[in-house]
Amino acid sequence: MGALRLLAADGAVADAPLNDSGGYSRPASALQSRVAYAAAHVVPKVHADNTPGQPADIDWDSTLAFRRNVYSWGLGVADAMDTAQRNMGLDAAATRELIARSAEVAREEGGSVVVGVNTDHVLESHISLDAVIDAYKEQLHFAEEQGAGPVLMASRHLARVASSADDYRRVYRTVLDSATVPVVLHWLGTAFDPELAGYFGADDWQTASAVLLDIIGENPDKVAGVKMSLLNAESEISVRSQLPSADSGQGVRMFTGDDFNYVSLIGGDQIPSSASTARDLAESTGTSHEQAVQSATTRELGGPARGHSDALLGAFAAITPVASAAIQALDAGDPARYLEILGPTEELSRQVFAAPTFYYKTGVAFLAWLNGHQPAFQMVGGLHSARSLPHLSRIVELANASLALEQPELARERWHGMLRLNGVDA
Repeated sequence: MGALRLLAADGAVADAPLNDSGGYSRPASALQSRVAYAAAHVVPKVHADNTPGQPADIDWDSTLAFRRNVYSWGLGVADAMDTAQRNMGLDAAATRELIARSAEVAREEGGSVVVGVNTDHVLESHISLDAVIDAYKEQLHFAEEQGAGPVLMASRHLARVASSADDYRRVYRTVLDSATVPVVLHWLGTAFDPELAGYFGADDWQTASAVLLDIIGENPDKVAGVKMSLLNAESEISVRSQLPSADSGQGVRMFTGDDFNYVSLIGGDQIPSSASTARDLAESTGTSHEQAVQSATTRELGGPARGHSDALLGAFAAITPVASAAIQALDAGDPARYLEILGPTEELSRQVFAAPTFYYKTGVAFLAWLNGHQPAFQMVGGLHSARSLPHLSRIVELANASLALEQPELARERWHGMLRLNGVDA
């Protein structure tokens, strides 16, 4: 298919073969083995003043078409989350409009949508605990009115004012008591937002997770799930093992938000941790990668699954067809195929979410542009400038390697045009 020009950090250029797409098929029916949401981004108008500090001016046709595409692959949409640039370009008015429009599209497409609920419409930086509760309730009830499932996001206001774990218990207890539908609780780590240090009343995850579990235990009928975004598989597995199970009649799902370790977390405790497991096995035994995937999976499955996480991931907005195909493989009872499909994407996701992690939205939008889901590589708040050209080149390289380029020729054309625009021969 031709060559793909790549740019290294030292300015050196090299060529790599352009791969075909994965050729994945949309599911004929709903995905069964996992619940999966793609945390979607927003697309700005190309001609609008979406510069830093300006209100978001959104291309609604492209933004909502992206969500329709996610639904067509059998995934749900998580909207108005941090992937949509909340607190990084998406203002309060645009957030409300996004929630209303996205909920309407979900009804039209028969898709599942959950939306972020926060306190970030309040302009003051420091407010009382009662004001935090009121702000949460205002956004919660708006989400409920739109018919969208609420995701109770971590609040910067609460992080600033809370002086103890009991303050978190009080706020969440009161807000959950007012909810008319079960909500998902979102624990966002400091890699994504440094202002959330000490959330749930402690800096270490062991102490903080005990508070989170207390909150769930006090309100089991009001909590549908937990989304953990700490980029720490150990903490997620620990909390997951302590959640009320479906057998209790009040099951609480674990939705992984770990864009570094999602392959093993979604696959289950007995799935090899990533494609590197199979790669290491192939190197040590001299077998092919395909044989090693099968061997590693067989060796470690060996018995009934001990648990898994569902998914609510920004990464899945970047690799929607691949994610769908992998879950379809689990539906078909083929964990080796799951690992073969999804395993290589983890390295891509780690590049997209590399430090400073909160700029990962740039990589999500960049891949959406490469894959033809938006007309230009632009973002609200001018955030498309947040990553370097070599960083983006590595995303191109890994997306090509993991078969995440949906239209490879289009992606190459757009990428090479971007290189030329920046004075790189392509």
